[in-house]
Amino acid sequence: MAICDYGAGNTRSVTAALARLGAEPFVTSDPEAAIGADLTVLPGVGSAASAMAALRRNRLDEALQTRIRKGRPTLGICLGLHLVLDRSEEDGGVDGLGVVPGTAVRIQEGRVPRIGWAEVEPLGHAFYFAHSYVADTPAATATSEGLVAEVRAGSFVGVQFHPEKSGAVGARYLERCLSRV
Repeated sequence: MAICDYGAGNTRSVTAALARLGAEPFVTSDPEAAIGADLTVLPGVGSAASAMAALRRNRLDEALQTRIRKGRPTLGICLGLHLVLDRSEEDGGVDGLGVVPGTAVRIQEGRVPRIGWAEVEPLGHAFYFAHSYVADTPAATATSEGLVAEVRAGSFVGVQFHPEKSGAVGARYLERCLSRV
């Protein structure tokens, strides 16, 4: 199980959460490892411009595009969800991987940044969120307080929340992701 390293991200907490579930995750910036893993995770935390620059520099952008287009299970967490979209408004506008239609847009109402626990429907549980941008996409499958919380497109699943920081409910969510591989 590969966790993509783009120089930021929450690789340590994602690695620990997956290891607690019995997985054997490894952090990598190697494109071949990202393509070949049973599950590849694009973690969250950071800025869109620096994350995309690092993905491009290491050719992880092409690896992720190939992987998702070939139907290989891939999980994007928070910023990892935003990066697979066509574009992000963050950092003055950044082109994403373009494998899921949509744009990451700045939250316009309520608290910004949006930090804390919030219910996700129709999942029926509260998860931990920390974000200022949110996906605007037709691939949305769940929401939280009117904002996109989960996206599914082919083999890709993306979440705005942080399952690795969401306690037992987050662990169960990650277990479901692992069961797909």
